[in-house]
Amino acid sequence: MIIGVPKETHPGEQRVALLPASIERLVKKGASVHLEQGLGATVYKNDEEYKKAGAKVTDRASILSSSDMILRLRKPPLEEISRLKKGAIHISFLDPFNESRLLEAFVQSGVSAISMEMIPRTTLAQKMDALSSQANLAGYVSVVLAAGRLTKIIPMMTTPAGTIAPARVFIIGAGVAGLQAIATARRLGARVEAFDTRPVVEEQVQSLGAKFVKIDLGETGQTKDGYARALTPEQLQKQREGMAKVCSTADIVITTAQIFGRKAPVIVTKDMVARMQPGSVIVDMAVESGGNVEGSQLDKEVDINGVRVIGLGNLPGHVAAHASQMYSSNLVNLIESFWNAEQKIFMLDTANDIIKGCLIAHQGQIVNDQIKNLKR
Repeated sequence: MIIGVPKETHPGEQRVALLPASIERLVKKGASVHLEQGLGATVYKNDEEYKKAGAKVTDRASILSSSDMILRLRKPPLEEISRLKKGAIHISFLDPFNESRLLEAFVQSGVSAISMEMIPRTTLAQKMDALSSQANLAGYVSVVLAAGRLTKIIPMMTTPAGTIAPARVFIIGAGVAGLQAIATARRLGARVEAFDTRPVVEEQVQSLGAKFVKIDLGETGQTKDGYARALTPEQLQKQREGMAKVCSTADIVITTAQIFGRKAPVIVTKDMVARMQPGSVIVDMAVESGGNVEGSQLDKEVDINGVRVIGLGNLPGHVAAHASQMYSSNLVNLIESFWNAEQKIFMLDTANDIIKGCLIAHQGQIVNDQIKNLKR
């Protein structure tokens, strides 16, 4: 089985889909790995390291036309899908809820498409859950970015000139990214408060040394995959009112609230930003899916009444070496879980719950129930 890995083409993307250590694992399984020249340059991995791991370095056109499986990080350029081998398997992040043209191209080309966003959040699938692994790193990066922009230090410090109080950090959303942001801010010595619409995460927040902010929103809860449920307009208003006071005393606010497959809710309004202290910092981690902060702009840092609002996208890309390491491992864990050692091929077991969750297109049709329901 030929596994092909083309270079990423998204502007500014530093992460790569496979690292040499992962290629060694695939080659030992009996796979033939072909990759595009210069694949690992952005994370300082040269072609010789890949060749030593057992990969063949070749050109992009050959990879696209001859590979039985294509591995990427970002979704593919639309025009490249028709160049793939019929019956091939394509694995990457696909943004399937918002990319109907891309999915139709997979259907028309007879290519099976696996979306890494759709890996189920189950114990068995944890080692291949790329969405969580990248969110974990994004949570870390958000705190480091904010600390670098703040005009204060983070920890409490006692000096001959007096005692400096610790910075106050407010994390909105305690999913994977939010919990890592809490842990990172605590390691730096901040006083951390956190809020989430799911009361079930209160214990996790407290276990990391943060205070859980309680706001009575009535019935909320979470989905079967652990994502927060969408709030009603009335609940969103109650949430904003409850958070406004905490935001007004915070030096750093980090918003992580995203609803899977839908536009992110605006939870920090301009009025709330106006009540914050000049010099404070907000990081909008949901900016790529619409933004949690009114006034935030994708890939920009803006000043709103003296408050710096950071809307940088692709936060895991700021730590591309480790982000690539984690994503590469997620991919290989997925492949190894469905590898037939006798035939030396990846078995697309459509009856398996993990495959059923992440397989979007197969044999010329959309097969994922969530996406099919969305299309209707």
